[in-house]
Amino acid sequence: MFNKISKALRLFFLIIAITIALGIYLTGYTTVHWVLYLPLVFMLFASITGICPGIIVSKMIVGEK
Repeated sequence: MFNKISKALRLFFLIIAITIALGIYLTGYTTVHWVLYLPLVFMLFASITGICPGIIVSKMIVGEK
């Protein structure tokens, strides 16, 4: 059911997550809205485990297997 994503995509998600984390840090943890933490957590999860919730949900919406 859960297709593992490629190593290149995992690295891409990690780089984007680091960029978001840097932006949150530079803006200030108390200033940033909590919604900005969601993509950070999802991208870190995808880069560590290889399971991407966004791709799984997108495939379910369009009906792709």
